[in-house]
Amino acid sequence: MENSEGVKIESTVVTEEPLISALDIALFVVIITVAYFWYFKRDKQSSSSEKKPYTIQPSSLSSIEQTSNSSFIKKLKSTGRSLVVFYGSQTGTAEEFAGRIAKEGARYKMKGMVADPEECDMADLVEMKEIQKSLAIFCIATYGEGDPTDNAMDFYEWLQNGDADLEGLNYAVFGLGNKTYEHYNEIAIYIDQRLEELGATRVHEIGLGDDDANIEDDFVSWKEKLWESVCSHYGIEETGEESNIRQYKLVDCSEVLPERIFSGEISRLKSYENQRFPFDVKNPYLSKIAVNRELHKSGDRSCMHTEFDIDGSKMRYDTGDHVAVYPKNSSELVDKIGELLNADLDAVFSLLNTDEESSKKHPFPCPCTYRTALTYYLDITSNPRTHIMKELIEYASDPKDQEKLKLMASSTPEGKKEFHEWILRDNRNIVHILEDLPSVKPDLDHLCELLPRLQCRYYSISSSPKVYPKSIHITAVLVNYTTPTNRVNKGVATNLLAQLIPTNDELPQPTIPIYIRRSQFRLPPKSQTPIIMIGPGTGLAPFRGFIQERDYARKEGREIGEMVLYFGCRKKDEDFIYENELQEYVANGTLTKLHLAFSRDQPEKKYVTHLLEQNADELWNIIGEKSGHLYVCGDARSMAKDVHSIIVKVVMEKGQMTNSQALNYVKKMEQQKRYSADVWS
Repeated sequence: MENSEGVKIESTVVTEEPLISALDIALFVVIITVAYFWYFKRDKQSSSSEKKPYTIQPSSLSSIEQTSNSSFIKKLKSTGRSLVVFYGSQTGTAEEFAGRIAKEGARYKMKGMVADPEECDMADLVEMKEIQKSLAIFCIATYGEGDPTDNAMDFYEWLQNGDADLEGLNYAVFGLGNKTYEHYNEIAIYIDQRLEELGATRVHEIGLGDDDANIEDDFVSWKEKLWESVCSHYGIEETGEESNIRQYKLVDCSEVLPERIFSGEISRLKSYENQRFPFDVKNPYLSKIAVNRELHKSGDRSCMHTEFDIDGSKMRYDTGDHVAVYPKNSSELVDKIGELLNADLDAVFSLLNTDEESSKKHPFPCPCTYRTALTYYLDITSNPRTHIMKELIEYASDPKDQEKLKLMASSTPEGKKEFHEWILRDNRNIVHILEDLPSVKPDLDHLCELLPRLQCRYYSISSSPKVYPKSIHITAVLVNYTTPTNRVNKGVATNLLAQLIPTNDELPQPTIPIYIRRSQFRLPPKSQTPIIMIGPGTGLAPFRGFIQERDYARKEGREIGEMVLYFGCRKKDEDFIYENELQEYVANGTLTKLHLAFSRDQPEKKYVTHLLEQNADELWNIIGEKSGHLYVCGDARSMAKDVHSIIVKVVMEKGQMTNSQALNYVKKMEQQKRYSADVWS
């Protein structure tokens, strides 16, 4: 409008003595228009490439370039490959397993590639039969309450809703799960069965990995039998060639300009300096720490109440959601690796995939310094897996160190025992291994290739957006423990958070990258529905948000249902977190009943499960007679299982049902989202 008015005024003034002709004006407008659309299109393409949109239906691919990028079949055919390994990974383990299988394929004359189903057109599975002796392997994790991983969600839904003819597709599935959860390996089991239903041929039986025991052992055992089945199915023999081939090659980046070097960003260069909404797993928000205070009153343990400032970020969360926190490794451990390997941690480098067809060009953001990689991108505190032991053998100059590594890398009973005792039981990380096997001096770039990615940590949000729309609260216990080798291991995220104390002066406040992960852990739609919450220790976190939300509704004049909370801790005078808040909610009527169990305040230990058994009538009144909701948050290994058993027992006795009927009743509660669990192992 302003430009139009400007042109009109100018044309009026120069009527008698024109300085700019009508043709000049027209050309100027055309140039401006072309420049605008060129810039807008470029920006849109840039944004699109960052988000990597994915759809499973080929009809939605609007260009040849899109089809080419998402077609794993074309990549297989153009590079003479017959093996593709898909991964559904939330923490990186399934992706790591997929890479190991693809790498070993060469030993069986099957050149392989790793593929992310989110970046592929999975409908192309119907064309796998066109490739001779082809095989698709799926390394699929189940997380949460039987949910697919984020990157496998579209594939999972495609299998559920579609009816593709997969005859001629040869496949095998390995699942990654945890037996402490009710829905153990549910997604992998479904995919294995569904592929068969659609006509595909199972080459080897499904493998079920249990992360509560030894998932590495489960995987290696399954993988060995997998290759036996593959050889039998295709009539091939193992070549005997070792698969210790580097997946990435080292590139010296000492001449790269400083502004082109990553310094800890997750995906986009300078993303922390130039923040862009929306914020997600690849684009976290750099949040200021608004509050960080101790919740325990005494004792030798620590529990933190931390508040992340999201004011102005456009981020929104719901009560019951999780917040992901991106940690960084301690400088002490990072410096130790540099010292042990006599390496220049400030050298700038890049790791470039030797497979030019791979969609994953680097294992982490490159170029960067070794210090940045070890601080922000690599997991140096967890127990390394057996394949890392195998890769370290060539770097051991002492025969004793070599033999120890060979033994732990083997699948013999003696090797598994040694790995379990020396690595898992003694809780050694890569730093400890390099310290205790002093002749092992791997190239630092190779070590960076081998180590898994440092993952974000998830915490239940302990606030309600109705009450705190501009901040996210979490409740976290500081993790510190002494290992059998008398080393002190520290939790990566909680020890970082403990150091981020906001100041009262004008100094820049401490920050940390975060994003919100949606959850199904939700309050009932109607505020008058009664609920029971069971959350000992930091399991109280999401219920603090639940109570805040119901309290907000009560203050607005709305009717709220009964709220019964079961909370337990060791000692009332030490670790009764949020005590004053909870007592206030009881006093104002928001919290109907507060059942407390202090396990060490009396000779005989008392837990929330004991209180549940004592209050069977109240429990049945709410979940049976009033169709209320029941929530459990906390330890999955024992507490959540015990609660489930008690609920079934109460339903049997008070509802006058058989064991089978009670189990079905509880199952129906879960299906109706009237029985929800937010648990961890």
